[in-house]
Amino acid sequence: MPTTNTSGRRKTAVARIYLSEGNGAITVNGKDYKEYFPTLPLQYIVTQSTEVSGSTGKYDVLVNVAGGGVKGQAEAVRLAIAKAIVELDAEKKPALRAKGLMTRDDRMVERKKPGRRKARRRFQFSKR
Repeated sequence: MPTTNTSGRRKTAVARIYLSEGNGAITVNGKDYKEYFPTLPLQYIVTQSTEVSGSTGKYDVLVNVAGGGVKGQAEAVRLAIAKAIVELDAEKKPALRAKGLMTRDDRMVERKKPGRRKARRRFQFSKR
């Protein structure tokens, strides 16, 4: 089986993955995913696509991820793995779609506006 490469994005994080047949090793930026994402909720997010599709332990995943925070990076990796699994086996798409793993979450941080402290927060008002 040749290597399948896809990408996933979330907020400003971009994950590029290379999926090939193997024993289930997930390497993120040269480290094991459990070392890169130390908390259990983040580790669950990363492996969620393989668990839902029933392909745990079937593929090795090599991930390059950049930008954003750890949560955004984990969700970008999840989307990329789901897209790669569907590319290899289209029959798994309905199960992944039902869990919402095939949809890119397009919410981004709202930009700061002039005359405001943040995007919507105004400066503190003083009568003096």
